[in-house]
Amino acid sequence: MAESVVLDPVDLHLLRLLQNDARMTYRDLAAQVGVAPSTCLDRVTRLRRSGVILGHRLELDPAKLGRGLQALLSVQVRPHRRELVGPFVEQIRALPESLTVFHLTGPDDYLVHVAVADMSDLQRLVLDEFTSQREVARVETRLIFQRWDCGPVLPPSPSAQSG
Repeated sequence: MAESVVLDPVDLHLLRLLQNDARMTYRDLAAQVGVAPSTCLDRVTRLRRSGVILGHRLELDPAKLGRGLQALLSVQVRPHRRELVGPFVEQIRALPESLTVFHLTGPDDYLVHVAVADMSDLQRLVLDEFTSQREVARVETRLIFQRWDCGPVLPPSPSAQSG
């Protein structure tokens, strides 16, 4: 398990602001947090180097790109062996429809978030890319009606850690 990083209130405030708008300038960040811009730059650089900030990414709207239907595919792989995990995950990640892949415990081995054009595109994806694979024993599909982002992801409060 990764080692956690000790964050003070200024770090936490910076992370909250950046999670809501990663394009904020250091000057604007510093003004909102109440530190000098150079201090802000140093702290954000430290958060990047320590691995707390993993990167920046552009979020696209799948519907505006012709992929208006999203689903979660629960996939059971048999046999579920280590030598199949890497190739299976890489094959799924390479699909343009795949948004996120999770390796799970429990009855399903993977949960794959996909975005497709419509129901026939989803059917094609499930039949041609998933169930056609020899090791895929079962795929269960759940349509996503609506999605809400949560966050920001911050460390647990001290009272939650002691309980």
